[in-house]
Amino acid sequence: MTRNPNMREAILSAAELLFSTRGFNAVSIRDIALEAGANPGSITYHFKSKDGLLLEIYKRHCGPMNKRRIELLVAARRVRDIQDRLEAIVRAYVQPAFSSSSDLAGGGARFTRLRAVMSAEGNAVVGRIIAEIFDDTTNAFIDAIAESLPHLPRTTIVWRSQFLLGALYYTLVNPERVTRLSRGEADGADMAEAIEQLVSATVASLQASDVDHIIDGASRRAKPVQPRVVAAVRKRKESPTD
Repeated sequence: MTRNPNMREAILSAAELLFSTRGFNAVSIRDIALEAGANPGSITYHFKSKDGLLLEIYKRHCGPMNKRRIELLVAARRVRDIQDRLEAIVRAYVQPAFSSSSDLAGGGARFTRLRAVMSAEGNAVVGRIIAEIFDDTTNAFIDAIAESLPHLPRTTIVWRSQFLLGALYYTLVNPERVTRLSRGEADGADMAEAIEQLVSATVASLQASDVDHIIDGASRRAKPVQPRVVAAVRKRKESPTD
């Protein structure tokens, strides 16, 4: 049984690669050991289980990212102008996703792909890991946005934060689509441009009218006609004096 720290890193890298391409459920400890050039016993020695291995992958990527997000959030909340503050808060969330973990094997994009695959699987183990790693930081951002947009219900901010997460995933995982659809006029791999576009779109989304207000307004503009009103109109049409 090896205690070589390099083997531990090889196992982490192999697991991250396999999880990001096949998902969590379809990958076995034996698959990971084969990819890493290890034996299955070394995986259980270092991580105890496949669940423990996935948790460690999240921790090594998200620890630095969450730490940087909170550092930037603290600075953003000190911005006096409310518009500039909101932009700074959103940027504090977005920017570390592009820069953190880039020095690790596979970089940030591969881990983002893994996160997207894990979320899509709906695995209970993955759900617990995601909650443990992200919920505290995410709630801090939601609260900061709510302070900048006090007229919006917190539930609306939660919805729009969820949309930001989806946009962030796709921007990191599939940058070549931007290049293709723009016919080469935009470079999807340009991280600085991607960050600014994502921040701008998210701020606009957050500042949009609340959906309940829109629905209420539409309901008032398109009230259903009462049956007695319809009958009265029909009677006037049928009357020879009309």
